[in-house]
This record gives sequence, structure tokens and C-alpha cells, in this order.
Amino acid sequence: MPDAQRSDLRGDGSDPALGGPGVAPAAGPEGNEDSDARGFASFAGRHGLRAVECIDLAVDAARLAEGLWFVVADFEDPAHGGRARAWRFADHEAPDHGATGVDLPARVAPSGREGAWRGPHPDTWRSSLSRDEYQAAVAAVRQAVHEGDVYQANICRVLTAPLPADDREPDARALARILAAGNPAPYAGAIHVPAASGIEPVWVVTASPELFLRLESGVLSSGPIKGTAATADGLREKDRTENVMITDLVRNDLQRVSEPGSVEVTDLLAVEAHPGLVHLVSRVQGRVQVAQDAPGGLWGQVLAATFPPASVSGAPKFSALRIISELERGPRGPYCGAVGWVDGDAGEAELAVGIRTFWWADDELRFGTGAGITWGSDPVEEWEETELKAARLVALASGEAAAD
Repeated sequence: MPDAQRSDLRGDGSDPALGGPGVAPAAGPEGNEDSDARGFASFAGRHGLRAVECIDLAVDAARLAEGLWFVVADFEDPAHGGRARAWRFADHEAPDHGATGVDLPARVAPSGREGAWRGPHPDTWRSSLSRDEYQAAVAAVRQAVHEGDVYQANICRVLTAPLPADDREPDARALARILAAGNPAPYAGAIHVPAASGIEPVWVVTASPELFLRLESGVLSSGPIKGTAATADGLREKDRTENVMITDLVRNDLQRVSEPGSVEVTDLLAVEAHPGLVHLVSRVQGRVQVAQDAPGGLWGQVLAATFPPASVSGAPKFSALRIISELERGPRGPYCGAVGWVDGDAGEAELAVGIRTFWWADDELRFGTGAGITWGSDPVEEWEETELKAARLVALASGEAAAD
């Protein structure tokens, strides 16, 4: 199935296993109330219900070798306050590659008590960097390129807005359905484990268009995005140069955990259309090969070699991360990190880059947006790119109609 059709956020009840027409959704052994309180996860064909455990991937990545886990990893490393975690659920569904709807499975909302989404007022969003500050950061990266410190760095800002006061945590399913209907994405998903569950909580809803890592039949692949415009005619030579640069960085990352000579670029500079914009996308793959006895197992080594994603850091990655820490204000959190699942029993995984992603914390909804900066960048155009990437999704989350 083409990537653009992979999203499985649905709720039409067409599959009896998920609660079809006239079929009461299945309840966990502790009942629907308990299932609701202990959370859910839904991402790219995999669904989980009733969280039972959370692990820290900095310590326990080797445990991903067994069972189905849903992963949320912050962009920042642990030394800078970031966390990479994975949750295991008591109940989970087999992949449904035939899904074509735009809603979560009934199985993921077993109680039928999903709340209405009450988004922030459109005027309450604020940015971690103002227009002038962001454009100054672009100029600083251009100077760093001129001085030979870096070839490209991704500079981002985080938008934050308070949610209406409520006694309950906001319903991630409700926002997920709104985004799936108004901004369908190949790697759409959501994971919400409430604080009251007694397990490490999480609240993330993503409409990511970008593949970070897929493991299938021993092949590890990635689909870096670099280059964004309202239409294909708006893509610039700078976008193409940037994409090639980042594709080469992804190729180098995959070579660290792949059989020698197996890494190849299978698609370069493909134009993909998404709601309201187009992207340049390339594809890289290699046959995975890691030391079996190394700490962290397969996924400890794969994440160490590839994280954070190349497309949202820069090249060289180490220098880009240093510049990012100097120019951005505050952590990115799960934005630009990774969201997805790892099925150790099947030897499969699908992780998206955490872009076009909302997360909720401290009674505020957050959303990140950014752009890759090179010597050919214009500060005004880069600011406008961040606006383009955010406009549709922020409007949907705020209860506004998104312009096509």
C-alpha cells in the first residue's frame, strides 16, 4: 500500500474484530471504565489498549526485542532533559492494512464516551521565537555556514496555547479524529496514557508525513523530507540541494547499522503532495546488521546510530545540534523526535519523525514548526515556511476550518 494511504485512524466499525455495526466494542477484563483510564495508542495500523508498563529506552532498549511497544522519543538527549520511552498495552490489535477510513477503531474507544475536542482560542497561540528572533536565528546559521561550522541546521520554534479549563485531561482521540479528517497523513497516530493510570503518562497526537525508520524483513529504511512549498512550482533549488545533503546524512547513519554495501538511495527528490503543501522526499534503505551482544540490543544500536533524525537536526549532525541548542529557546520535546511502534516478536517497526505533532503538558497544547537553513536561505522565506507548515494544523486544533 502506498505510504499516503497507510493512516489507520478510523471508527466506521467496518471490522467486526474492532466492533462492527451492531457489535458492542470489546471490553478489557477490568471493564470499559478501567480501559479508558489506562489509556490507548494507535499508530500506522497498530492499536493498543490499557497500558501496563512504560520503559526508559536509554536503559531498557533491549526489551523492544519482545512484544509490541509504542514509542515516543523526545528530540533532546537525556543529558539535556529529553526522554525516550515505550509503552506496552494489555490488549493490542493486529495490523489492518486495508483501512481507508479517517477514524480511530471502536476498539480503541471502548466506552463510547469520547469527549468533544475543546481547542484553544486561535488568538492565544504564542511562539517561542518571534518573527524577528527567528529571522535573526536564520542569519546566524547562514553565518555559521559561511564560517564552515555547519552545512545545514534545522531551526524550530514551539507554539503554545492554554486549553480551556477542565477537570479531565483532554481527549487525544477527539483531536486525532479532527486531524485525520482535516489533514490525513501517512503516519497519523495518537498515544495517551493518563496520569491517573499509575504508569508514566504521555499525551501525543501526530499527523506526521515523514518516515523516520521502518524495519521490515530485515531491511531498515528511512524517508527524509527536505523541501516544502505550497505547490510543486514553489520548490526552489535550495530545497533540492538541502534534500540531497540530508539524504546523504541519512545514508551515513544507516551505514552504521547495516551490512556493508547494502545501503542504497531508492528514490531521490520525489515530490509528495500533502494537505495544503508539497514536500521533497527521498528514500534510503539498508539490510540491518548489528552486534547481537551489544548493550541495548538491536534498537539500542539503531537509535544510537540514527537519532535524532537527520532531517530535523542538520549536517554535520553534531555541529548542527550545538547550533540548535544555542539559537532555540526551550526544548522541542516529542516534536522532531520519534513516534511509532516496534513489534519485537514480528521483527518489524514503524517510527515517524515527530513533526506536525501536538503534545499536551502543564495545561497547555504545544505544536512545533521549523525549517532547514542553508547558505541559500532567505530569513523571510524561512519564517514563511514555518507559518505554512503550522497554519492548517493549528487551525484544526483551534476549531477553525483549514484552507485547502
